[in-house]
Amino acid sequence: MTRYKSQGFNKTFRNARKGFNLALKSEINIRVHVIVATIVILSAFYLKFSGVEFCLVLFCIALVICAEMLNTAIEFTLDSIYHNRYSRMVGMAKDISAGAVMFATLISILIGLILFGEKIIGLIA
Repeated sequence: MTRYKSQGFNKTFRNARKGFNLALKSEINIRVHVIVATIVILSAFYLKFSGVEFCLVLFCIALVICAEMLNTAIEFTLDSIYHNRYSRMVGMAKDISAGAVMFATLISILIGLILFGEKIIGLIA
């Protein structure tokens, strides 16, 4: 067993929290996603979303932030392996991972428009 496998739950959780904080500090996109997520959660509370609606919102937030963090991890890993040298294949991998973030974000926006649009129209009508 490697030293990483025998860390215990508390140490593993601490490392995960450290990773999330590192992502927040190093990536502006993740900070933007967290700010937007906070606004969306507060808006969902204000509009009195049902449990299912709120779960959908939380799932979309998690999907986008996880995709962004995986994209960041892929970029850091490839930059480390290739010492920041240009490689067509590395560029393609980075573009694909960025595309995954974009796709997750667009789907989440569509779900948000459906959920929030329905509630806002209900308030206006």
